[in-house]
Amino acid sequence: MAKRASISCYDQVVDITLGYLGPAANRFIDRQIENHLHKSPDQLSPTDLLDLTDWIRVAVSLLTEDMTVIESYIGELKKLAKSYSSPKRKLS
Repeated sequence: MAKRASISCYDQVVDITLGYLGPAANRFIDRQIENHLHKSPDQLSPTDLLDLTDWIRVAVSLLTEDMTVIESYIGELKKLAKSYSSPKRKLS
């Protein structure tokens, strides 16, 4: 099994989204990246994650009023973003 760090940022976002939107995940994420970040999905970088998460919150809020689902989804995306910004542990 590949380490999570070797999986692209885009693939990690889609993987999280699959649990909430099923097979529509790729298309949904592609649209968010292209329309709001003005870049292609393969250009998604860790520095884009917080902006993308804000746009995803807006879009998902239009799809459901279930705040438990929305907060769970957004929480997972923020955790992913934080994993990229956490300082690397120094080995002694």
